[in-house]
Amino acid sequence: MAYCPYSRFPVGAAILTTDGAIITGCNVENASYGLTVCAERTAVQRAVVEGHRQFTAIAVTCDVKDRFVGPCGACRQVLIEFGSDWVVYLTKPDGSYKETSLSELLPLPFSPADLEKN
Repeated sequence: MAYCPYSRFPVGAAILTTDGAIITGCNVENASYGLTVCAERTAVQRAVVEGHRQFTAIAVTCDVKDRFVGPCGACRQVLIEFGSDWVVYLTKPDGSYKETSLSELLPLPFSPADLEKN
């Protein structure tokens, strides 16, 4: 479902909430490139709109066949807003996948805990 007429790089994401819901997202590009929204952020935004705030996993997929592709830095930062204990599945078109974690993808993150006053 991705809208990617400029990069022609479709990405999809699916978030698993702690209560078992699956929320999907895709990248949506814009002629003003900075306004493009990645699949992972679209999925998070949809989940929040639907009232979800706790997540256990995310799967990210794209058309790259020879390697696993992870979320961009901006998406990693958005994901960490909702905790670091997520399982992250990176998938390829042939159905193979790599399991990792958000804390592995974003070590030493800036998170809500950093804003707490001592």
